[in-house]
Amino acid sequence: MEFATQSTLGGSTRLTADGDLTIYHAVEIKQHLIDSVRASKGLELDLSHVGEIDTAGIQLLILAKRESLKLDHALRIVGHSPAVREVVEFFNMVAFFGDPLVIPANEHS
Repeated sequence: MEFATQSTLGGSTRLTADGDLTIYHAVEIKQHLIDSVRASKGLELDLSHVGEIDTAGIQLLILAKRESLKLDHALRIVGHSPAVREVVEFFNMVAFFGDPLVIPANEHS
């Protein structure tokens, strides 16, 4: 899993995840997510390049969301890849994260 960071026009930080959000990378991903949430009052987590996600990946997203709430920092999950959308919907976690799941017009079910 690789991460790229950039500043947004609104003053937030955009963290783009590229790779698989799975148990095989959980330790490194966990620390990177927590550090990013703590470092930014407003963090956009772009998951558009996530190819695979499992229950460990969902747990990491939950952990990041809870950490942001504890610190009163904003965490928005954006750019959900098809794999992320499928798992978030399967576990009925859309309301928990509170971010809209946008399905691109050119994507077929």
